[in-house]
Amino acid sequence: MLIAFHKPYGVLSQFTSDGSPNRPLAEFGFPKNVYAIGRLDADSEGLLLLSDEARWNDRLLNPRHAHEREYWAQVERIPTREALDKLQHGLVIEGHKTLPCRAWLLEPQPEIPPRVPPIRFRKSVPDCWIGLELVEGKNRQVRRMTAAIGHPTLRLMRVRIGNFWIGDLPAGQWRILSATDETRIEHGHGSR
Repeated sequence: MLIAFHKPYGVLSQFTSDGSPNRPLAEFGFPKNVYAIGRLDADSEGLLLLSDEARWNDRLLNPRHAHEREYWAQVERIPTREALDKLQHGLVIEGHKTLPCRAWLLEPQPEIPPRVPPIRFRKSVPDCWIGLELVEGKNRQVRRMTAAIGHPTLRLMRVRIGNFWIGDLPAGQWRILSATDETRIEHGHGSR
């Protein structure tokens, strides 16, 4: 069984509490014996997959399978094409060079419901949404990448794994995926 969950802000990618105010996955009524495949930080939102089948862990997390993950990041200020090119060519972050990726300004800008709690708002500093397509997912990588080019991330959502999109699945909701959805994830190398 493979489950798609739209993880809200402030939710851990684990079933037990870590003592913080963040909510564990146990609060969302998942079937018994499932676990998160990979993770999203508590302050990130979007597509999190869960399963009771160990094979998904290797299929989706092992870099040799190069499963694309698409993130939408709301960043401070509007990045130039040059800044986005720096993301695409890879950056050295904490002694590790990130793999090449795709980075673009989302046009049109997506209409995403406000986050609770809301992001930091500054009247004098514009923000925008950019898209990033990665095949690796180191801890807080997208946030470190956008900070490295001078555009700190205010809000981060994972919207796609392989060719499977989170679509209109509401935050805090989950569904068991069909065989067709599983194929999109397992064999998908997405494109827009």
